[in-house]
Amino acid sequence: MTTTIGNKVLLTTALLVLSLCTHAAEVDAKRLQGADTESGQWLSTGRTYDEQRFSPLTRITTDNVGQLALTWYADFDTNRGQESSPLVIDGMLYVTTAWSKVYAYDAKTGAPRWNYDPQVAGGTGIKGCCDVVNRGLAAWGNKLYLGAYDGRLIALDARTGKVEWQADTVDQARSYTITGAPRVANGKVFIGNGGAEIGVRGYLSAYDARSGKLLWRFFTVPGDPKKPQENAALERALKTWTGDLFWQLGGGTVWDGILYDPQTNLVYFGTGNGTPWVAEARSPQGGDNLFLNSIVAVKADTGEYVWHYQMTPSESWDFDATSPLMMADLVFNGIKHHTLMQANKNGFFYGLDAVTGKLLAADAFTTVTWASKIDMQTGRPVENPAAHFGKTGQAVAVQPGAQGAHSWHPMSYSRKTGLVYLPMVETVSAFAPDPNYQARQGTANTAMGRAGP
Repeated sequence: MTTTIGNKVLLTTALLVLSLCTHAAEVDAKRLQGADTESGQWLSTGRTYDEQRFSPLTRITTDNVGQLALTWYADFDTNRGQESSPLVIDGMLYVTTAWSKVYAYDAKTGAPRWNYDPQVAGGTGIKGCCDVVNRGLAAWGNKLYLGAYDGRLIALDARTGKVEWQADTVDQARSYTITGAPRVANGKVFIGNGGAEIGVRGYLSAYDARSGKLLWRFFTVPGDPKKPQENAALERALKTWTGDLFWQLGGGTVWDGILYDPQTNLVYFGTGNGTPWVAEARSPQGGDNLFLNSIVAVKADTGEYVWHYQMTPSESWDFDATSPLMMADLVFNGIKHHTLMQANKNGFFYGLDAVTGKLLAADAFTTVTWASKIDMQTGRPVENPAAHFGKTGQAVAVQPGAQGAHSWHPMSYSRKTGLVYLPMVETVSAFAPDPNYQARQGTANTAMGRAGP
């Protein structure tokens, strides 16, 4: 009898130790690069570094999906916007909610383990355009990384929710926010920010995952032309701008789509709209306005510029290029390419060579009236002149509208079907210039007027 009890105690202890060891397993480079082999885990916001969001699990089918039933649920303490992709790591589920709060649950039972509130001041809500949302976390080692709405990057102990370190990634005097999920690779945490409508200069930053030290920063629009630019790429970009507003107000924020690719060791990120929206107001003598509305590739170790592709040059319709990015090896004209994909707000779906940035494909996936097609030789859109209301001075209805055909909403690629699945909305917006526009700090700058009754 004593032996049996002893065996039971030993067995229970062994299972407990095994459980603790499993929970304590660190998320490292090897694990993230091999994430596809861990079918029951969701280690990063896109599940794998290629951000395909493809699950190889097969137990749920069209035949038995009707048998699914509620196992557990948890209530959040807010009815504000919810846009987070949860992480599932070693039996734990981690999710963010509005106001950048974090909750940790036992993934099987729903039992709450811990929660963290970064205490974002309520007054910061006015700094953003689109609610106090948050799209998720990044995991590395035994830490979770959170981009808080007020611009802080916060490292949390994944086991307890205790703050390990925090770094202020923005100028608090300006209207910066963070709503996107960080990405992490090789001991670096990559994070952008939002606020282009209100007049901030966009950039992507890399921080040391262990200490929170800033390692490098890539700005997306040039700074004061009277001063040296931060790098040669911005010196070249400066030639695509005119006037003064671009360096006073900025724009081009990196508020969502970021992807790290271990094959190229590059970080790819999308950039947002300019400030103000209307191209003729922010750059009176024309120009493409780099690197607005673009995908930019930089070296993950240093932030050095490698290539860019601009989806919508001289853009006026809020067609950010910040939608989620995705990587896959695809064949074009008989040649396999390591391909970066994006369903852009402007209504076109793009495929780019991940090494060179060469345009491989661009097709409309909804009704598009601002352009008829993308010229595959030049890579530029063939635009409808009437859509450029800043030039014509006339109101115009444009599709997609400013909401975009596809914005922050995740998409997925199936290796079984070879198809991409994405949410899409059909929108139309009326645009007209404001002849009396005056730039203002700390408030929305669109330079748009009334489009009529």
